[in-house]
Amino acid sequence: MSTTCLPGCATAVKHLSRGVLWRAFRRIAVFAVTALLLPAAGHADEALWARLKDGGYVILMRHATTDPGIGDPPGFRLGARSTQRNLSKAGRSEARRIGDAFAKRSIPIGEVRSSRWYRCLETARLAFQRVEPWVMLDSIFADATGEPVQTAAVKAFVLDYQGAASAILVTHAVNIAAVIG
Repeated sequence: MSTTCLPGCATAVKHLSRGVLWRAFRRIAVFAVTALLLPAAGHADEALWARLKDGGYVILMRHATTDPGIGDPPGFRLGARSTQRNLSKAGRSEARRIGDAFAKRSIPIGEVRSSRWYRCLETARLAFQRVEPWVMLDSIFADATGEPVQTAAVKAFVLDYQGAASAILVTHAVNIAAVIG
């Protein structure tokens, strides 16, 4: 299997195809949430959806649309939803549509892991009805000191993944950039 992504991720895939990581990420599908939801994307990428029916992929996905802002507000606390930037009403709708798109096409989903940030957890729950928080997907935006360990753990998960269904990893744009280079 090869690295695949929806519109908006082509640059990342080109970069991977030229780099050493290409071999490591032969089974990863990278999804930009907004690209998945564009009307044209659903029609243009039926070949991608067909490939995903085979299962065995690791699908790396950014959380759905949030309230405006970058990072988290001052006073952010991991366990306190009210201190975080959360999904907007549109983001909650996007997350549901993502789940509907997977279900409509009978894409087999195995593990669903997420950053412990509420916007990621909520995206996963609304889309796939279940989620396992995984610290290795936590945001590295405000504090990148853990990035090498987290990125290595995600890459190891991709390399070791043997599931018949595809795994879903919901995280942050900065983490996805670190993983795919």
